Amino acid sequence: MTTPDTTPADVLQRFNRITVVGAGTIGISWAALFLGHGLTVTINDPAPDIETRVRAELADLAPMLAELGLSTEGLADRLRFEADLERAVAGADAVVENGPENLAFKRELFGRIEKVVGPDALLLTSTSGIRATDIARDLTRPGRLLVGHPFNPPHLVPLVEVVPGERTDPAAVDDAVRFYQALGKRPLVLRKEVPGFVGNRLQAALFREAVHLVEQGVVDIAELDEVVTSSIGMRWAASGPFRTFHLAGGPGGLPHFLAHLGPGLELRWTQLGDPHFDEPTVATLTEQAESAFGATPYQELQRQRDHDQLAIQRALGDRA
Repeated sequence: MTTPDTTPADVLQRFNRITVVGAGTIGISWAALFLGHGLTVTINDPAPDIETRVRAELADLAPMLAELGLSTEGLADRLRFEADLERAVAGADAVVENGPENLAFKRELFGRIEKVVGPDALLLTSTSGIRATDIARDLTRPGRLLVGHPFNPPHLVPLVEVVPGERTDPAAVDDAVRFYQALGKRPLVLRKEVPGFVGNRLQAALFREAVHLVEQGVVDIAELDEVVTSSIGMRWAASGPFRTFHLAGGPGGLPHFLAHLGPGLELRWTQLGDPHFDEPTVATLTEQAESAFGATPYQELQRQRDHDQLAIQRALGDRA
């Protein structure tokens, strides 16, 4: 196990050989970040055009990596592709899995992986909601498996939710935290396993009410986005919900806020909507999304989002 005073360079040297399993949006973003930090990356993905697609995506991501201060010269020189899973993970210091959100698939995959990798390799899954305990159920060596849930795109968004399973070795948690910190991420170890973890549960709660308000015709989706980005999005990016309400309580802080404004907030909880993705709702959202975003190419929307995210981080003191 690494020691507390190990430098980021030492940590990255220890986990120099990374295998990325699944090269969709999340997997390519992880691969770009690893390559930008000088790591050696092997990509395992069954798609027949995977090499062409990954190299094109890396070329698109290179300017943003440069803005993050990472080296992009010869970015793909340490990149290789291996379609055979066992050969891809052999000798890996860490395996970062980004496959489908399917428990049976992940169990079978990690069952194959653990037979090949060394005992000190980190086994990290980017799952957005499946518990490590459930994935590791049939493993004979479950101690090195844990969740490292990123937020899209992981090469840019700082937070990684680190979620150990019931049989995860504490040393593996320490190693994962140091690994993500060495990459410039902000790992947060959750105290309990809950479906969807924390970020996605918060996101789901807000999006449920967003869909309800659009469905009811209170606002359209472009106006809803404007409400978030021009109010609570700004406040919460700087302070988070609890510190925001602590400040709203004045000198009395959060206790004063809860005593005086808590009852009204609790009443509002009972007034929130319960929308469903039925045919009319999906049709409304689809039509409005096309109207709001359809004229801008997808890649341009991505670039706008990434540059805005980077600007927000810098305005907040570059806390990534």
